[in-house]
Amino acid sequence: MNIHPDEYVNDLYDEDLLLTEVIRTIQERGMPEVSVAPAYGRLLTFLVQTSGAKQIVEIGALGGYSGICLSRGMSEEGRLTSLELKEEYAALAHSQLTKAGYGDKVEYKIGPAADSLEQLKIEGKKFDFFFIDADKENYPVYLEYAIELANPGAVIVGDNCFLRGRTLNTEKNGPSVQAVRKFNELIATDDRLVSTMLPAYDGLALAYVK
Repeated sequence: MNIHPDEYVNDLYDEDLLLTEVIRTIQERGMPEVSVAPAYGRLLTFLVQTSGAKQIVEIGALGGYSGICLSRGMSEEGRLTSLELKEEYAALAHSQLTKAGYGDKVEYKIGPAADSLEQLKIEGKKFDFFFIDADKENYPVYLEYAIELANPGAVIVGDNCFLRGRTLNTEKNGPSVQAVRKFNELIATDDRLVSTMLPAYDGLALAYVK
């Protein structure tokens, strides 16, 4: 019997009890079960740590899963700015990061992420790492803001590039699908970026800002 590569990778690692608790809480509260895949969560930690990123933006907090993964890679002086539309989601995420020991390293900005990004731009803020995992119709907008807010050498990561197969299905052409296709094309062709895309799980875009 052949094992799917995703399952094989997941089985290599011991269960992360802290992140399992985050997923359980999300399920109990009836929130969308769209946290980043465990292997990509480990990749976020790896990328933050190896890049030495100190100022990180997370677009989409949900229940705190990705926030914990990002924070695990930060050095002592690292800080996470998390943008979340719903106050109750941000509150849950903050409580989970506090349990994990990172509550004092994160600041939540509530409301439409594009508005928060515009405010960060007005304030002249710059960042070393961006993780995009929020409403798909605004993915191209978030990408442009990330490039504008990036320090040279910043890393941009975007999750759900395949939308569970819809991006790859030419018969699917809803607003979210079209937006993610545009995001994928921009990641691949924008001459301000060096990029690639990982085809496992639901697709992950990776870019380096020149």
